[in-house]
Amino acid sequence: MNWDRIEGNWKQVSGKIKEQWGKLTEDDITVIAGKQDQLVGRIQERYGVAKDEAENQVKNWMGRM
Repeated sequence: MNWDRIEGNWKQVSGKIKEQWGKLTEDDITVIAGKQDQLVGRIQERYGVAKDEAENQVKNWMGRM
């Protein structure tokens, strides 16, 4: 699935985002609002990982969608 489809279906996809990254709060999901760079940033904050690692996690997750 590409990011445009994820962004377009954000309400449905946000549940799967929370399953994958359980430390993200409802407020995080609202702020992210379908923006990939926001998701990467929030993963960095909540999990204490580098930007490269967060980007890889998102890329791998998208590949499984």
